[in-house]
Amino acid sequence: MSDIRWGILGTGWIASQFTTDLLTTGLQVSAVGSRSLENAREFAGRFGDPTAHGSYEDLVSDEDVDAVYVATPHPLHVENALLAIRAGKHVLIEKAFTVNAREAQLIVDEAAAHEVAVMEAMWTRFLPQTVRIRELIASGALGEIRTISADHNQRLPADPAHRINNPELGGGALLDLGIYPISFAIDLLGLPARVLASSSPTATGVDRQTVVVMEHEGGTQSVSQFALDTAGPNVASIIGTEARIEIDAMWFTPTTFRLIDSAGTVLERYEHPVVSRGMEYQAFEFERMIAAGERESPLMPASSSVAIMGTLDEVRRQIGLVYPGE
Repeated sequence: MSDIRWGILGTGWIASQFTTDLLTTGLQVSAVGSRSLENAREFAGRFGDPTAHGSYEDLVSDEDVDAVYVATPHPLHVENALLAIRAGKHVLIEKAFTVNAREAQLIVDEAAAHEVAVMEAMWTRFLPQTVRIRELIASGALGEIRTISADHNQRLPADPAHRINNPELGGGALLDLGIYPISFAIDLLGLPARVLASSSPTATGVDRQTVVVMEHEGGTQSVSQFALDTAGPNVASIIGTEARIEIDAMWFTPTTFRLIDSAGTVLERYEHPVVSRGMEYQAFEFERMIAAGERESPLMPASSSVAIMGTLDEVRRQIGLVYPGE
């Protein structure tokens, strides 16, 4: 058991997934908060009965909470994160970090002012397979990286009122699905010098399917394709001058990959069984940060989250997607 006591802000599906992984791997969940005490109690009853709070204010005021996981819809992230930060809590914020770069910078500035740790819950960056991929790239096994391609296609609910289709809730493929391949490419290749985006909208006005091509330092390129109404292969590849990495479905979750040289010979088959969904690895890193007195993770710096939101802002500008209230 670790010494960090988690508070879960929100009781939806992703909060359930994260809490399951925390408890499966021996981490502590001491409280949960919802806008409804009934919902908080129902959630707590499924996860060992941590303290249930009927408001987010009560959750962040709980003295038995050290770190808060923000699991609400994107447009609420900034409000909920600032609430926790101002209460002196360390904050892990579900991706996408916010709706736009302006909100992201507000969170980072406030965390610095209150001397608490803040990190985006981009869990793919912390998976064992991603760690190994970075090692291979750093070793020169792929030669010079030329291209990264990744898709994220899901057949999600078509109900216009569902969160994924609702512009009031930051709906669309970009913030829920596109954030994965775009953040992956930026992690490995750095921020883009140029962004080109093409998209088709839903009847509700959010992006249904989108393709983003980014040009990175040295002329490297990445292609990210994502859609919310089609089930796709959900694979990724990293292509270098000497070899390539082919990551199997679902590439952004615990999975397998192969390192293949330019002659087609498989040099490495990577397998690393994970006993959970894999969300605990980001929690391990966040707890390490807190214990070490660090305020940003080298694997997912808050400053990088701000820059990535800036890239998503540019994508939205190009495809004409504006959220209410912006």
